[in-house]
Amino acid sequence: MVPRFWWLVSIGPMKTASERRELLKAVYQEGRVCVECPLHETRTNVVFGSGNADAELMFIGEAPGANEDLQGLPFVGQAGKLLEKLLGEIGLERGDVFIANTLMCRPPGNRDPYPHELEACQHYLFAKLELIQPTMICTLGNFATKLLRGEPTGISRIHGQAEVRTIGPRAVRLYPLYHPAAALYTPSTLEMLQADFLRIPEILRMGPPDQPEPSLEAPPPEDSWLEGPPPEDAPPAAPQEPPPAVRDPPPADSEQLGLF
Repeated sequence: MVPRFWWLVSIGPMKTASERRELLKAVYQEGRVCVECPLHETRTNVVFGSGNADAELMFIGEAPGANEDLQGLPFVGQAGKLLEKLLGEIGLERGDVFIANTLMCRPPGNRDPYPHELEACQHYLFAKLELIQPTMICTLGNFATKLLRGEPTGISRIHGQAEVRTIGPRAVRLYPLYHPAAALYTPSTLEMLQADFLRIPEILRMGPPDQPEPSLEAPPPEDSWLEGPPPEDAPPAAPQEPPPAVRDPPPADSEQLGLF
């Protein structure tokens, strides 16, 4: 088994865009057969993320839902269609950005992720950040916002407020947004989401923030506010053995994801 954070060791300070894409492809190939937490037992497909591998703008939601689990792609339902509509209103398309989640596997019943699941998936998220190198991350909804900020402040208080945050290996302009699913049937939430979206080009024009010194270690996740069993109650780690065969339907390949 390849050790955690091998991607950060491999990246180094001077990788070209082409080299970063090749490393991202390697991370995807490993992630699609990941067995590091119990969610691999109930998933249909790993949902790695999709979009522009050199995107300035990245969206991060909570976890895949039922449609995403079936197709192996993020935000493919009605919430995804609304997200694409909002992008169009600021002159962008889905292929201009990168869309991912805090977890790559669907929690049963769409429950909130547990701390040990987030910890197991964290290094994949950090690798995506380091390889895509976004200037700006929009968190979608309450859970992703709390997790990436490391604080329990709810989305209703901080949506539309940009700030510089260091997430894993990279400093970004973090911009919390309401989840598109929350805006589908609530006109007032949709109005706020549209207004917040209109500020995205302005924030992107500010450029990337100064980056921290490189480090091979990543900080532990802030999980004091999370619900669910604490890490010490988590099931034992999966044995270090070759991953099982992928169940049908097969996961999307790197071309379907639009990465390369």
